[in-house]
Amino acid sequence: MSDGRHLAGNLAVVTGGGRGIGAAIAEALAELGAGVAVLGRDADELRGRAASIAEAHGVRTHAAVCDVTDEVAVQHAFSDIRAALGEVHILVNNAGQSAGVAFGDTTREVWDRMLAVNLTGTFHCTQQVVPAMQAAKWGRIINIASTAGQKGYSHTAAYCAAKHGVVGLTRALAMETARQGITVNAVCPGYTDTDMARSAIDNLVRAGRTEDDALRAITRVMPIDRLIRPEEVASAVAWLCAPGAAAVTGQCIGVAGGEVM
Repeated sequence: MSDGRHLAGNLAVVTGGGRGIGAAIAEALAELGAGVAVLGRDADELRGRAASIAEAHGVRTHAAVCDVTDEVAVQHAFSDIRAALGEVHILVNNAGQSAGVAFGDTTREVWDRMLAVNLTGTFHCTQQVVPAMQAAKWGRIINIASTAGQKGYSHTAAYCAAKHGVVGLTRALAMETARQGITVNAVCPGYTDTDMARSAIDNLVRAGRTEDDALRAITRVMPIDRLIRPEEVASAVAWLCAPGAAAVTGQCIGVAGGEVM
């Protein structure tokens, strides 16, 4: 096994793995030799992603259709993954959703949905892998939080609360598993060139800004002055899975062009 395939023999699950950041992470881990299961809600998208990864990188793949907010569905999805590919060694909790709503207009439905998708979904999936990782004395859990888990943003109270919760869960679980060969870390992207950023830009355009002005309004908070690329987030995740990162746990790593120090 070459150094470039140091994850060969491991199985990674990437939630929200059909597109955007999740797809980039799945590709990066497969390039390092890991088998990959992509989990999400769009069956056709997931199957296409799994097939393209298998063809490009010669690894075993699986598409698991599941809503991470549904505990029973998550249990069934991970059971199917284990039956198809074996126990999970790497979990990347990437599935997420945002809502740009002023606090006064935040309904209980919006609040509950932000916590369910971003925080409770992470809890559901993590519960499915920790026992096997503890038994194996090795595991990597990476939660894709956000700079919204490190600071506050206007009109995103529910999303910020959920992502701060993800960071808190990360730190607590890292303490609990540190002596068991498991690392638990959060990667916190800034505005990334994905559908979520596009939605934020569209909201500003609907409010009367030009598309260029909307993009500038989003990127001006980042010293790098541009959107983050999904591959840059994936690179941080891949590093956290590398042998040299075995002592890195409980960390909240920003990939945000200098926005958060």
